[in-house]
Amino acid sequence: MEEQLANLDLTFNESSLTVLNICIAFIMFGVALTLKKKHFQLLLTSPRPVFTGMLAQFVVLPALTFLLVYILQPAPTLALGMILVAACPGGNVSNFFSMVGGGNTALSVSLTAIATILAVVMTPLNFEIWSSLLYLKGFDQSFSVDPIDMFKTVSLIIGLPILIGVLVTLYFPQMTEKIHKPVKWLSFLILLGFIGVAFWSNRAVFIQHFDKVIFLVFLHNAIAIGSGFLLARSLKNSVRDSRTISLETGIQNSGLALVIIFSFFGGNGGMAFIAAWWGVWHIVAGFVITRLFIWTDKRRAAKVS
Repeated sequence: MEEQLANLDLTFNESSLTVLNICIAFIMFGVALTLKKKHFQLLLTSPRPVFTGMLAQFVVLPALTFLLVYILQPAPTLALGMILVAACPGGNVSNFFSMVGGGNTALSVSLTAIATILAVVMTPLNFEIWSSLLYLKGFDQSFSVDPIDMFKTVSLIIGLPILIGVLVTLYFPQMTEKIHKPVKWLSFLILLGFIGVAFWSNRAVFIQHFDKVIFLVFLHNAIAIGSGFLLARSLKNSVRDSRTISLETGIQNSGLALVIIFSFFGGNGGMAFIAAWWGVWHIVAGFVITRLFIWTDKRRAAKVS
């Protein structure tokens, strides 16, 4: 099964990778346009939820992912895909889910921004640490990745667009106010459309191997969302902030994971399917969780009245 997954013939070429890189860079530019001083001032005024969010994303989730892989022992390429997704920062659609699910939207934007900036270093570092701890028997060692090379790539598609976005915000504040919301939603729709087209182009292969990834991604995502919430509550964060932290932990930048997979792993089939299905499933999970939050609020309100 491992050889089948690694050698899947995916419809994805150099042009597709270029388009994906542009999509991710555009999303990061959109994130930067939303940045304001107040989002970073939370580090000083409310450090606990910010610290908890970073701890959940960059320490707890990668560690739990490693533990899950160790217990379930999936095919090595699937395991690497799971570790890579866990090493990526949160996705910006978490801001929307936090808003509609009764979370703290300002905190959500702050966590997305800070995690995105930290990801330039933390994504290559986390992937290197946790993947090196795996005993990937039979895995092609030609897929080993230099974390410095990954750092350079992540810097280009995250760091540079963030820098440009910050400069635009600083020097063109009126224009930024007009374009930041359209840019944010357009970038999300473009990425969603790209993933949809990629799935459709590879639908036959995906249907054939769907059973190998659906349970892993479902369980992995559930652990991400649940661990974020439980960690936040255990560190005495409010319910509102805990909802936001759970969503930030469960909504990952799987588009970045795909860029890394096709840039460094030759589009390895197992890794690509994990990241691509994460990109679809965490949207579904986000809607389910926010509906659960809304239902909980309504029940609580009904009891009070």
